[in-house]
Amino acid sequence: MTPALADRRPEPTLERLLADLVPPPRFADARLATYEPDPAHPSQAEAKERISAFAAQIGGQKKGGLLDRLGLGGKRRAEAARGIYLDGGFGVGKTHLLTSLFHAVPGKSVYGTFVEYTNLVGALGFQKALDQLAQSQLVCIDEFELDDPGDTLLMTRLIRELSDQGVAVAATSNTLPEALGEGRFAAQDFLREIQSMAERFEVMRIDGEDYRRRDGAVNIRALPQAAVSAHARTGSGATLDSFDELLAHLARVHPSRYGAMIDDVTCAHLTGVRRVDSHNDALRLVVLVDRLYDRKVPVPVSAADGGDVLEHLYSEDLLGSGYRKKYYRSLSRLASLATDGAALVEAGGDPS
Repeated sequence: MTPALADRRPEPTLERLLADLVPPPRFADARLATYEPDPAHPSQAEAKERISAFAAQIGGQKKGGLLDRLGLGGKRRAEAARGIYLDGGFGVGKTHLLTSLFHAVPGKSVYGTFVEYTNLVGALGFQKALDQLAQSQLVCIDEFELDDPGDTLLMTRLIRELSDQGVAVAATSNTLPEALGEGRFAAQDFLREIQSMAERFEVMRIDGEDYRRRDGAVNIRALPQAAVSAHARTGSGATLDSFDELLAHLARVHPSRYGAMIDDVTCAHLTGVRRVDSHNDALRLVVLVDRLYDRKVPVPVSAADGGDVLEHLYSEDLLGSGYRKKYYRSLSRLASLATDGAALVEAGGDPS
């Protein structure tokens, strides 16, 4: 019998949670040298230059003086660190640049998504999480989110405390497709939320098209259910879940454990995928899709209506809500993973 994600109930340790604060496998090879700016969008080359300079700036202000080595430096550091904020639409290379910065800075750095940091604070408590993160030269926050007031307040406080202790902070966020057309970016909202720290952050605007879907499509390619189920039985590391059973399982597993839940999964097959109307189900699905995307796990899907395209994964109400950034990002990423999955199935490839 093919295993299912719904059968997995991981219990990651504290050490595992901290060890996961590194760039995802999808961007393991991302470096400034491999970032190729689109000539049609000069802001991409400008951002690459600025990231390089920012890395050199951090490298020239290394922590590790006597007080730090004795564990007594803390908030006595004279100058709060500066930060950088990368703003732009989906798929324009912000994560590549953020990962490149992580690798370019000497000493210890940590990297995670906004959700991973809030989950870490939830698991450890604020002070313990702060103490762990403050040991770093640089804290990278991918996909900074402004849709949950409580989480935003928590992360704003965390950034302030880290910056006061001399830790550099780099963050990215996505701007909605419709807002891009209006010339509006998320930076204004980010700076408003961090308020007193706004002067510590340099904002870099990155224009461009989503490399995952140059044609603007957000439809998710679907296959016949029989083909998806049959392919799931052809190799080790494959999982097979019905969509409704998986959604029910995600409600029983804390999102901080979703990464551990897909350990050693080479291909995640989903059947009966249909429109999601509940924010609770949708937000948990977003986290899972992010973890699958990070690890480049193909996701062959079949649609509940038997069609070959899943046009509406999230309802219009969800896409019009305050969480729409998450949902648009998830659509872009799942469409990419489903395309990879369909290609694997049609080629008869082994999921492992």
